[in-house]
Amino acid sequence: MRATLKNRTTPKAQPLIEMGREALVRGEWESAREFFKESLNIVETAEAQEGLGMAAWWLDDGRTVFEARERAYRLYRARGDHRGAGRVAMTLAEDYFYFRGEAAIPKGWHRRAYRLLEGLDVIPEHGWLKVWEGDFLLRIGEDTARVRQLASEAVAVGRKLGDTNLEMTALALEGIALVTEGVLSEGMPRLDEAGAAAMSGEMTDPVAIGMSCCYLVTACGRIGDFDRAAQWCDNMRGFGQRTRFRLLRAMCHAEYAGVLIWRGMWNEAEAELQASAELLAATRPAMQGEALLRLAELRRHQGRFVEAAELLKKVEGRPLAMLAGAALALDRGDAKTAEYLAQRFLRHAPKSNKTDRIAALDTLLRAQIALDKLKDAESVLAELNAIAESVGTAPFKACLHAAEGMTAAATGDYERARNCFEDAIALYTSSGAAYQEARVRLELGRLLIAHGKQVLGEAEVRKAERIFRELGSTWHAECASKVAKKGACGPLTPREVEVLNLVAQGLSNQRIARKLFVSEFTVKRHVANILTKLDLPSRAAAAAYAAQKGLL
Repeated sequence: MRATLKNRTTPKAQPLIEMGREALVRGEWESAREFFKESLNIVETAEAQEGLGMAAWWLDDGRTVFEARERAYRLYRARGDHRGAGRVAMTLAEDYFYFRGEAAIPKGWHRRAYRLLEGLDVIPEHGWLKVWEGDFLLRIGEDTARVRQLASEAVAVGRKLGDTNLEMTALALEGIALVTEGVLSEGMPRLDEAGAAAMSGEMTDPVAIGMSCCYLVTACGRIGDFDRAAQWCDNMRGFGQRTRFRLLRAMCHAEYAGVLIWRGMWNEAEAELQASAELLAATRPAMQGEALLRLAELRRHQGRFVEAAELLKKVEGRPLAMLAGAALALDRGDAKTAEYLAQRFLRHAPKSNKTDRIAALDTLLRAQIALDKLKDAESVLAELNAIAESVGTAPFKACLHAAEGMTAAATGDYERARNCFEDAIALYTSSGAAYQEARVRLELGRLLIAHGKQVLGEAEVRKAERIFRELGSTWHAECASKVAKKGACGPLTPREVEVLNLVAQGLSNQRIARKLFVSEFTVKRHVANILTKLDLPSRAAAAAYAAQKGLL
């Protein structure tokens, strides 16, 4: 599609245009640019301007892209070439979104392209226009039913014309739309087929190859198939380096960072996100949002909440930034704000976009439990269960089990809560999701301690603390440590904990009495109660217990 430029120029300029097209096919972007410029020095033509715009696109020269393509559009229109004008209108819609982040202007260019191409015999542009419009709608979060329809129609055009690049790209777009709707059984096979065609050499257009692979990796991330995503990211990065497809490389860095965050490889994830942000800053500044959102997620996991909030300010207005803000508010203890933002996100997220709704529903459920809105939380859980019927991957099942555990714990169903938490931990552990595993272990520990199982509960909390520290999340580790210390006190009252701490420091009953402004007899009674409750034989044993449990 990228190299399909129609001939209509002067004899002297035509050989230069042909050489420019050949250079584009070889991936020699600088040479192509020079050939088209030389042609324009002889005579200005729509073909040369369109070719220059294409070379500039590959070289990430946004200014030249717009100047050349807008000029090409006017020249095609002036001579009544509807196909050429429609094709350039389609690419300008893409440019306004990917270079400038505009969401309104592309819609106008799409409508113009449709108008110009209507009435023509079936040509590749009819299919590509549907692909690019579907891609745009997918990225701005529109209803995937429309995306799926456009993709299906584009597949039909590609098959009719025998255009493999068009057919497979459209098939991949249809696949990710189906996956987003939760229809994995139909979506993933389409993506696999397109990926195979891309990597086998069957597809030849580098943009078509890049789009197909990008859809596949994005779909893997949405359903939590991170092993598969990592493998495809490796292929994409190699392809991006060979073709100097910097936009693809930048997007690949961001997607791969999501895999690394999930696996607990946070230093590596940060490096990937920085690489992505740097590439996008130099090529498509308007597209930095994905990398910044993932970096904000990483900072939240690390407990670096102020930095996370600053990053979210840079992408304010994006729906996913609202969702990230809800999760951040909940971690900060602001359940009201978390509930508001999650509900606001869900109001705008189409019901069909099931994978986009999972995280929002999970955050909303936790916020409502914190606010003691248990009936509302149970309604949210019902929607999560409904999604589970179609999206049954291990990470999502783990998320659902954890949500069920939280709800059961809040309603006093101890056995169900314990079973759900344990099932979630098993799935997160097998998926390599250390951070998520630690968070559920902490909840399980709290549950066990609250029901008098101090030893088991403290063990879970300490495991969570250790995982958080290994990940580099000091804030979450300290939270776990506080829970462990509180649990280690078992049945002791706050005053008894205070006395135990002073006993462990070696103070006599007399000195403890003076320090706490109570009688020596009262201290003696507290010490006796401590030894009885903890089943310890002596003050020395009590001191050892306090040291062991980290109460000093």
